[in-house]
Amino acid sequence: MEQLIWLVPLLPLLGFVINGLGRNFLSKSVIGIIGSGVILASFIISVVIFFTLQGDAQKSHEVFLFDWISAGKLHIPLSFLVDPLSSVMLLIITGIGFLIHLYSVSYMHADECFGKFFSYLNLFVFFMLILVLGANYIVMFIGWEGVGLCSYLLIGFWYTNSAYASAAKKAFVMNRIGDLGFLLGVFLMFNFFGSVEFSKIFPQAANMLPGNNMLVLITMMLFIGACGKSAQLPLFTWLPDAMAGPTPVSALIHAATMVTAGIYMIARSSVLFDLAPFTQHIIAIIGAATALIAAIIALSQTDIKKVLAYSTVSQLGYMFLGLGVGAYTGSFFHVLTHAFFKALLFLGAGSVIHAMHHEQDMRNMGGLRKKLPITFLTMMVATIAISGIPPFSGFFSKDEILAHTFQYSPILWGVGVLTAFLTAFYMFRMMFLTFFGNYRSKHHAESHVHESPVTMTAPLIILAILSAIGGAINIPHIFGGNEWLAHWLSGAQVAQHELNLDHTTEIVLMAISVLLAIGALIFAYFRYVKGARIPALDSENRSPLVKISYNKFYLDEIYDFIITKPLDGLSKFFYRVIDTKFIDGIVNGLGWSTNEASKGVRLIQSGNIGFYIFMMVFGIVALLAYTFYYI
Repeated sequence: MEQLIWLVPLLPLLGFVINGLGRNFLSKSVIGIIGSGVILASFIISVVIFFTLQGDAQKSHEVFLFDWISAGKLHIPLSFLVDPLSSVMLLIITGIGFLIHLYSVSYMHADECFGKFFSYLNLFVFFMLILVLGANYIVMFIGWEGVGLCSYLLIGFWYTNSAYASAAKKAFVMNRIGDLGFLLGVFLMFNFFGSVEFSKIFPQAANMLPGNNMLVLITMMLFIGACGKSAQLPLFTWLPDAMAGPTPVSALIHAATMVTAGIYMIARSSVLFDLAPFTQHIIAIIGAATALIAAIIALSQTDIKKVLAYSTVSQLGYMFLGLGVGAYTGSFFHVLTHAFFKALLFLGAGSVIHAMHHEQDMRNMGGLRKKLPITFLTMMVATIAISGIPPFSGFFSKDEILAHTFQYSPILWGVGVLTAFLTAFYMFRMMFLTFFGNYRSKHHAESHVHESPVTMTAPLIILAILSAIGGAINIPHIFGGNEWLAHWLSGAQVAQHELNLDHTTEIVLMAISVLLAIGALIFAYFRYVKGARIPALDSENRSPLVKISYNKFYLDEIYDFIITKPLDGLSKFFYRVIDTKFIDGIVNGLGWSTNEASKGVRLIQSGNIGFYIFMMVFGIVALLAYTFYYI
């Protein structure tokens, strides 16, 4: 295993280098084979490592590569941690990453920057693998910053469009805000524990009492970092704008990789967070609020990718709610199932957009289920899964989080159940507007709509199967399961909290959430299929509540008013007053005074050599006199 692990991130890096250097002369077929092949090879190695680890009693291995930074007390090796947690993340990143690469071969084939796109995708996967493999917080931070850079490059891939370029800059800046919190947390850890390595920090923390002020501060800083990367309030507004990138990018960022980095980091650091109950409470509240607000916004969106973007924000809020109530396994379980059905939904949306000649407005779709049967069926599986309807994967992961939340706080559970109802409604709303009713587009003839090629539909079918059966990895005891994932993650020092609810309560809680999801399905069906309701085309026909939802609670406008405009005003003041008048005044004043002084001094330059000799002798005598009397 030690001989193989370094190949997992190296292969995508090689793909980045080869496709990056050869993008102008390699054929698109070769670029596609290289870009997808290196990810497939990494996935195969990850599978080998996973099964090797299963038969290993130790379950956790730190693979030392070389000494990276050594200065005074600071010692940071470049080393990888291979354990149950990272091994599952490797499978998610490389497995779903390969399907997205394969899908991209057809989806991006007509793009003139095909080679550059695949090189960026490979680099993204490389940094994500570094993030999850790092055996210390600095190596993790390198991957953390790397995926932030790659997201900027991929979101703004079509940078000639100024709106897309602005979306990339917004993602980059908002992520930097969170990253500052992460970095401060790392500094505090080194100051407090004397190390940044997991193997040295976690044993020290395990001997501390809960509620330690320094631990609370450290975990709050780490949580701020997670808010930026995993799009939680108040730093979530960049994620919907990330839809500016190509659809495969949306699937890669929103499903299995970048946005789950915050959840992975907190799960990895669960030893610390478990000792900071105040931080956990804040995480639970922020997670619940994010889940609910994003779900409300998704109710009125008409862009198919925007619906899925806000769905991602809402589902991430669910995961943070689970982390806050101590359901670390449940949250990570939801990371897994979410990777399956959300990647499928985004790739399915890409298939629809491809068939509709880049049309994204659901109001201009309709009646596509017969034209796109594979896309329709696979997306329906994903929609049922995300809605939490059994026996699909999302049911098991979502209800594990809700059960732990009910045990922690019935109020937060109520928020979670309401969010589940809204999730089912807006997802089936999306499906009914897209695939049912009559074809509504005025720009593209219905006869031109056709199913996507096999390189795009094959990943959809694979992900649909995983979305349907993926919940089997952690079936709870109440259904006769053995909670395999919980036992597996116990080997990675992920904190485990027992669920102390009786079976009757568990069944009642599950029944409530399932009945609400089915009720949302029926409500959406009668509203958008039977009632043939189409969202208003102009803003004047929207009700005030719909306007608030459609305009994202005006959060961007609020941020612009509270933060952007004051900073712009302050910068103009500094430019006009401090910079132009004060600093430039000093610099220009020095130049002016020097120039004016030189006009007087130059008059003593008479050109008389005798006078110059006299002054030289006078200076020598003066120096001798000074030396004699004062030294």
